[in-house]
Amino acid sequence: MTGRILVVEDDATFRAFLDTVLADAGHDVTTADDGHQGLERLRREGFDLVVSDLRMPGRSGLDLFRETRQGPGAPDFIFLTAFGRVEDAVAAIKEGALDFLTKPLEDPDALLAVVDRALASRQRSREYLSLKESEAAGLPPEGLIFAGRSMQAVRKLVHDVAAASANVLIYGESGTGKELVARSIHLFSPRGRGAFVPLNCAAIPENLLESELFGHEKGAFTGAVQARQGKFELAGGGTIFLDEIGEMPPALQAKLLRVLQERVFERVGGAREIRADVRVIAATNRDLTEEVRQRRFREDLYYRLNVFPLRLPPLRERPDTIPLLAEYFLERFGLQSGKRLAGIEAEALAAMKGYAWPGNIRELQNVMERAVILARDVVRRENLPDEMVRQGEQEGPDGRGLLKSVERGMIVEALERHGGACWTKDRAVQIHAQQVQ
Repeated sequence: MTGRILVVEDDATFRAFLDTVLADAGHDVTTADDGHQGLERLRREGFDLVVSDLRMPGRSGLDLFRETRQGPGAPDFIFLTAFGRVEDAVAAIKEGALDFLTKPLEDPDALLAVVDRALASRQRSREYLSLKESEAAGLPPEGLIFAGRSMQAVRKLVHDVAAASANVLIYGESGTGKELVARSIHLFSPRGRGAFVPLNCAAIPENLLESELFGHEKGAFTGAVQARQGKFELAGGGTIFLDEIGEMPPALQAKLLRVLQERVFERVGGAREIRADVRVIAATNRDLTEEVRQRRFREDLYYRLNVFPLRLPPLRERPDTIPLLAEYFLERFGLQSGKRLAGIEAEALAAMKGYAWPGNIRELQNVMERAVILARDVVRRENLPDEMVRQGEQEGPDGRGLLKSVERGMIVEALERHGGACWTKDRAVQIHAQQVQ
């Protein structure tokens, strides 16, 4: 695991040595000649770790450490000290420093081992914070997320773009699983071990959205009683998911554009530039090209986000996935409620497949949760919402017309999968229709 490291050392030769050791291990290293310059660097940039001499003329390493403890996301400190000053290093650890090493540093691997432990610990903290704030408890199996013929092309594109670093813009109606697909891209990517931090731009009041994105310093506005990290900082080394990006106010669109172009940002009320080491995945249920035409969305931001567009089909275009999703939610809510249901009866499943699902997968999830509550042994048609039942009754008093229609569709799908010719398919449907009448 690599990170951004600030080396503060007044001995030029030893400073160059530390720079070489850490850079050769793949870390992004910045150096400072003394504590004063180190503090300037820390105020302007964000770092994961500081490797500092403990005793320096003017501002010591311990002074530097104490001056950076107030803000959130303060970097960890590893101190370097002469053998005769070990007691000073121990005192620093009692104040919160991570570790210390004695000079001269005879084994560079000892430094790299301590650095690796520090960065791994910091990453675990980030993952914990993002997990706490995440709305999703976990991902369904990949085969379920991309179930159905119409999702196979999406699945391939997801795997293709995951390995790249390009920004992704996911289009789809509400409830089609845009966040699940974004999480899949993150997990399949080289950033998969980093944090995945989602933010719904439509769910945060406009006056608070900037602080949610970029964080704020203490006293930046009324109620800012302490400094706070934003989503871009929490997502460092990972992925930020900006849902409903079309709802972002114009002023914030300009600030987001700067982050995408320059990879830096400042907290609200702050002056220090923080590096944005994140991948951006955005999603929308709007037609952003129309939003651009209407001047509600910046054209330059649109092109920055729309590097790799993905469109998710609505559930009404994926009828072959409804049985799989329904069974998944049946098992999930059955376990939660302690019910052991035998399954879903055919007429209930037929009514579900014939329904338009304006709320997509989210609506299906809600329908199945309700059905599990109402069902006794199996999920029946009467356990479904009234509009689904009425839709089935329009085809006949017991819904058989809808069932036959769905069965015909299933036969057509099966023949298509096995290469059946058009006349053979029609003949099979005709024969089956006669059997079920």
